[in-house]
Amino acid sequence: MTAQTSAVTPDPGLEPSPEFPRSPTAGGAARLALVVGALGIVYGDIGTSPIYALQTIFNPADPHPVPTSTDNVFGIISLIFWSLLIIVTIFYVGFAMRTDNDGEGGIMALITLIRRHSEGRGRKAGLVLAALGIFGAALFLGDSMITPAISVLSAVEGVKTINPDLETFIIPVTAVIIVALFAFQRKGTAAIGRCFGPIMIVWFTTLAVLGLGGIARNSEILRALSPVYAIDFLFGHFDIAFFALAAVILTFTGAEALYADMGHFGRKPISRAWLFMVFPALLLNYMGQGALILEDTGNIAGSFFLLAPEWGRIPLLLLAATATVIASQAVISGAFSVAAQASELGYLPRLRIAHTSEHHYGQIYVPWINWLLMISVLTLVFAFRTSESLAFAYGMAVIATIVIVTVLFLYIARVRWGTPKWVLVSGGGLLLAINVTFLAASTTKIIHGAWLPLLIGLTAFTVMITWQKGREVVSAERERREGPLREFVDKLRRGEPKCAHVPGTGVFLGRGKDTAPLALRAALELNHARYAHIVILSVETQPVPRVPESERIVVDDLGHDNDAVIHVTARFGYAEAPDVPRALQLVGQEQSEGRRLRLRNATYFLSTIQLRAGTEPTMANWRKHLFIATSHITSDAAEHFQLPRDRTIIVGSHIEV
Repeated sequence: MTAQTSAVTPDPGLEPSPEFPRSPTAGGAARLALVVGALGIVYGDIGTSPIYALQTIFNPADPHPVPTSTDNVFGIISLIFWSLLIIVTIFYVGFAMRTDNDGEGGIMALITLIRRHSEGRGRKAGLVLAALGIFGAALFLGDSMITPAISVLSAVEGVKTINPDLETFIIPVTAVIIVALFAFQRKGTAAIGRCFGPIMIVWFTTLAVLGLGGIARNSEILRALSPVYAIDFLFGHFDIAFFALAAVILTFTGAEALYADMGHFGRKPISRAWLFMVFPALLLNYMGQGALILEDTGNIAGSFFLLAPEWGRIPLLLLAATATVIASQAVISGAFSVAAQASELGYLPRLRIAHTSEHHYGQIYVPWINWLLMISVLTLVFAFRTSESLAFAYGMAVIATIVIVTVLFLYIARVRWGTPKWVLVSGGGLLLAINVTFLAASTTKIIHGAWLPLLIGLTAFTVMITWQKGREVVSAERERREGPLREFVDKLRRGEPKCAHVPGTGVFLGRGKDTAPLALRAALELNHARYAHIVILSVETQPVPRVPESERIVVDDLGHDNDAVIHVTARFGYAEAPDVPRALQLVGQEQSEGRRLRLRNATYFLSTIQLRAGTEPTMANWRKHLFIATSHITSDAAEHFQLPRDRTIIVGSHIEV
């Protein structure tokens, strides 16, 4: 028997496997459905910013308020327009979303690309940037907690413009909406997109119509499209404008979510939705609100709802509440993607991930993350109680993540595309300077609540790097105990130790083909029996979303030309649900090469590790306990690998960290 050597190259061009094909691209109806779905999932966050952004910027209770004057209104609207154009349209839609890992986007995809392209050269820089990226991913998880809280709260608070006596119902109603939203997540982004997409079409149409109405009342606001007003505001009133930037960030929250959600729908549907509906609608609405404020500064509080005629405010309130639920969906879906990719890349424990679509592999549901987010969001709602209080905390995580994504993107542009340095220094430097200025402005809000997303991000970052380090320690100790695989197999074939032979096939899951699985050693030593056919199986997660079936397995006969003991490597992409029995069928089908494996009734053996804090200085003691605590959320291995419960045996052992 000769070993198969079909290699998997981590190439973005890999085709998806049949059970999770890519999103359909054949017909116009399919493309339109993806655009509608993207509107329902991706653009809720950035699409609901008009509800609270301008009233936050001009909020007199802000620690650094922006005085309401004609020049300041023109300057703010101009800043909003150019921020949306440069950061979202040019950077994210125009450039960042072209930097994908076989269709998967977001900061974790950038980390994967950096790890791949820094191998052998620039390794130290790659490690530093990967760590920076992990911090960005952690910040995004923090944003995923704050966005639903502020979005739903701001919409429900609209009842005060109708009847101030209803204020006591704001918190309870917000909590009920949030619980319902997270309970609905198990349906999957495909089902949610079908429900939310048409609603968001109505929402963005309403934004545009309301904005046009406001502009018609004072068309002078159209002059704010000129960059002159933004520049004059920034440099002519820098003492005011600098602090205002921290609130302007609220207008493009959700930019990272649309990048992280790219794997759900693809780049083109998301880009088309932004260019032809979302961006124009947002711009018109902000300008309409600006015109309303110019008309009467008393319109600042509730400027969004005051755009509507009095008879239309109750329907608008209901529509806004629905839209903010959808806004939460954007970051929730993005959090699922980030957590799933972090798990597969070794920065989080193995999580249970449900693929919710048979037609698009990127649509997933991660139960543990879902319920963690729900509890966190409810805690924020009851702790802060108003959207104004949360607004001080909002934005820091968003802009910090955008700065990190910009840095990672510029590195990828250099090492992957070979972009000339002068282009990176000029164009990239300007973009980075803009983003860093926004970040610097956000630091002024740290003592007023911006510390919260930083604390959440730092906590998540600590968990991630601790898990990665602890995983390395456990793997090293496990390899030492397991010992060399080929040496073990050679002894086994010489009849050492003495064992009775039983018919059938035993499949032993291990960490690789260099060491013997602990379960195999324990089974022989305790039972003094071995199966006629032994398959030592290791599962590898490739740094690509999907691995084609033709490259799914690699078989190694371990130096012996028979099928009594073989090693099989099963390869899966990080977006796949690893189905081990199905992958092993590919081995059993190769009858022409002399294999006679019978896997239909094979018995599967798993090794489970009980962790203990030891005395070795591998990590700080608190990190050891954090690592052990984090290990408890690891999903069941038999379920994760889709092993048959009635034919799976689990063998335990202890390892100190």
